[in-house]
Amino acid sequence: MSSPSPQSNPQPDLDESINVTKAHGRVELETAATLRESRIAENGHEPVALWVIVACGIVLLVAGAVLGRAGNFFSYGDLTRPNYVRDEIPGGAAKGPASKPALAAFSSRGKNIYASKCNGCHGADAKGDGTNYPSLVGSKFVIGDTQKFAMIVLNGIQGPTSSGKVYGAGVMPAQGAGMTAVELASLMTFVRNSFGNETGDVVSIDMATKAFEISAAREKAGQSVTAEEIAAKHMTMLPGEVLEPATMVNPSNLTPAP
Repeated sequence: MSSPSPQSNPQPDLDESINVTKAHGRVELETAATLRESRIAENGHEPVALWVIVACGIVLLVAGAVLGRAGNFFSYGDLTRPNYVRDEIPGGAAKGPASKPALAAFSSRGKNIYASKCNGCHGADAKGDGTNYPSLVGSKFVIGDTQKFAMIVLNGIQGPTSSGKVYGAGVMPAQGAGMTAVELASLMTFVRNSFGNETGDVVSIDMATKAFEISAAREKAGQSVTAEEIAAKHMTMLPGEVLEPATMVNPSNLTPAP
């Protein structure tokens, strides 16, 4: 009996249960993953080992320390001239803020202090409300002698005001807590030369310093002043060095400019 020819073999070369397409795709994925994990670098392109980098860093640090001590390569003194002073910028260089006349500089500072301490009661125009808070415009306690105004700012006032009227608030609270002589001088100068008040003078920092001393020496220190106390003891100018309104001052600290 003759054997059957290859063409007549009814069995296929592969098991019919195998999906050739899926099997081929799986082989491709596995091959790609293998290549990623076992990538062969070209000659001369291998990554530098970590230990080599660390060793080089140590060598550089040691070399820098040795050279720095032996040769003074990092000595600032060897790289600069003795008594070196930087030259001025051609044409002159500005040194700090430009000076201003004392009246303008003090008033500018005082405007900010007024906004934080006085505006809430006396208003942005300093006219008060006519019922609870008096006007500072043309007030005899504001213009004229400076000592009475300083005592009111530092200690507050109770009872009648300069007009003889008692306002609804009754008592003006003291504003001196935490205030500096610079702030007091600026505030007084601003109010005395704003809102229609035109005294034309400056309450100097020295005068404001004296105001704190006078306030602390009052018989009723810590209490509000009254119109009677003002009339009896404070109808005068503050002692201290007078500062002319046109004197040029540093606007940062209000001291006379060189």
